[in-house]
Amino acid sequence: MSQRVMSLAALTVLELSPDAMVEVAARAGYSHVGLRLEPATPEEHHFPLVADAGLRRRTAARLRDTGIQVLDVEILRLTPDTCVADFEALLTVGAEFGASELLVAGNDPDERRLTDNFAALCDLALQYGLHPHLEFMPWTDAKNLAQALRIVEQAGRDNGCVLVDAFHFDRSASSLDELRRVAPARLRYAQLCDVAGPRPDDMTEILRQARNERRFPGDGDCDLGELLNSLPASIPLSLEIPTRQLYEQGVSALQRAQMALDKTRQLLVQH
Repeated sequence: MSQRVMSLAALTVLELSPDAMVEVAARAGYSHVGLRLEPATPEEHHFPLVADAGLRRRTAARLRDTGIQVLDVEILRLTPDTCVADFEALLTVGAEFGASELLVAGNDPDERRLTDNFAALCDLALQYGLHPHLEFMPWTDAKNLAQALRIVEQAGRDNGCVLVDAFHFDRSASSLDELRRVAPARLRYAQLCDVAGPRPDDMTEILRQARNERRFPGDGDCDLGELLNSLPASIPLSLEIPTRQLYEQGVSALQRAQMALDKTRQLLVQH
């Protein structure tokens, strides 16, 4: 169990600059981090790693000094206006930091175009040693596991993958049977958190929960043991657990990162 890759996702400690995040990950006992190179929303506080060479140098120095590695970089959005070549600067930075995985959101209602752009992104990412993962989220145009897998399979690229996030898996009503049928090569890492309460009817509320109020593993209502058992054994886990309430109560980034890791380790011991 100790060999399993445990990565601290940016959304868990979004207030931290990337270099500070690496420091927190090291102190809490993670092996990896995920770097957010593009903000998920225009409102989100963002540290512009791609544009800021000084910040890149400081982050690279912290990675070197701590031995922490980068698992994934995020978040690329495939939209109707996407020109895949425009992502080259971001992929270059991801490769510089040694990332192997790339998080992708599908925001294009034309599934054929979304599939073509995903295929083109896979081709470009291959030159940088990156594996694009289409993350299904119920409010996007890759709404659930079945749709995300269809897009990835139709793109037909060996480095194309699907990203399972426990929150979205639950809120999109995706099924464990479907997950067990996915080829292991399409699942290179997963995002873990817990979710409390029944699935809201309102997509705005689902989105609010996703960005602000997730639970640490074991503190919610998901059967995370069965989810883990349905994924490839020892798959790297990115702990993406935003807890705005704790942040507003003054619980530090280090404490929250530590709680996430401790709760995940408890879960793994049980399963």
